[in-house]
Amino acid sequence: MISPFIVNDKNLFLTRFPVAQVNRSLQAWDSADEYLINYINEQNLITSTSNIAVFNDTFGAVATSLTATTYSGTQVALINDSLISMKGIAYNIEQNHLDDSNITQLNSLEALPSNTTLILYKIPKSKSLLIEQLIKIKQVMTENVIFIAADRAKEIHSSTLKLFEKYLGTTKTSLAVKKARLVFCRLDNPVAQTSPFPTTWSLTQKPKYSDQERSFTISNHANVYSRDKLDIGARYFIENLPKVKANSQVIDLGCGNGVIGLTILKEQSEAQVQFFDESYMAVESAKENIKQNLPSLMSQCSFHLNDCLADVPSSSVDLILCNPPFHQHTATTDHIAWQMFKDSFRVLRKGGELRIIGNRQLAYHIKLQRIFGNEKLIASNDKFVTQSAIKRQ
Repeated sequence: MISPFIVNDKNLFLTRFPVAQVNRSLQAWDSADEYLINYINEQNLITSTSNIAVFNDTFGAVATSLTATTYSGTQVALINDSLISMKGIAYNIEQNHLDDSNITQLNSLEALPSNTTLILYKIPKSKSLLIEQLIKIKQVMTENVIFIAADRAKEIHSSTLKLFEKYLGTTKTSLAVKKARLVFCRLDNPVAQTSPFPTTWSLTQKPKYSDQERSFTISNHANVYSRDKLDIGARYFIENLPKVKANSQVIDLGCGNGVIGLTILKEQSEAQVQFFDESYMAVESAKENIKQNLPSLMSQCSFHLNDCLADVPSSSVDLILCNPPFHQHTATTDHIAWQMFKDSFRVLRKGGELRIIGNRQLAYHIKLQRIFGNEKLIASNDKFVTQSAIKRQ
């Protein structure tokens, strides 16, 4: 949905990225973006010498507003873990014909700018990512930095505020406006915490095609789902993976920490596995886990930051394994699953298989039938279904 976002009587037209998504009804900004931008403008917090760090700006509402209204000397660093968000920000800056010469995009694994004077912080959905970012901010920034966070009021709990106090310092909140709230922090906590990330944990599996148990050491960066144990969906998926032939070209799509591709490689050491995710932390976690557990097979793996399977050659792989997300940030949506399935159909060779897992109520079989013309139920329990579709043409 292209939605007008009004800042200082200037209309900015913002689009949720990727542009071609099926669900076009979701807005690309929220009241927390509006509250944050209005506040810094009312308080005149930005000057020509400001160095601003913006965290977790999902589709560029804050970035485009700053680009449209700040002084020419103002420098803006945008920190994100999401490639989709970074592409969305660039797209929205371009479609509003704004000058991005003062904008620098940084991913979540890069060093933070130490000369920051103002931090504008959109609170992430992931508590682990919140903790990791607050620790890094306190380690790098001085007490003179102005820190303002924003989110929907219902998402800012007392436990959230305690995290700000623990990792940054003195914390207070604003009144709620349009169901959004601001959080103000002083970086006066005398103790800078040490990051607990990446976390590591042990995984023991009993493979489907072998009687011998296998053990892995799994490493997870902060923004990777299920950071201290294997989630029940992934465990059920692993129990129902296909037997892979030697020299098969396999994709672990939405790989997270890479445990699915890791399992395939352990069972079939002659497979070629590509790991795809849009999270910088996920791709790095997957790379570390192959290196840690199967170092001799690293040459058979490749790791890709991507918007699903954009630009991957058509008819190039034999098997795609996927646990598609049914949300984008805080919005529940199936457009990512649609895109994953359509991309998979294009990328698979004739006779190739897409195998997925999902919650029963998501009815992915309808999408698979529409795209592939076929669908097979592999396994099911009270919560999950594993399904397969074959590219027959």
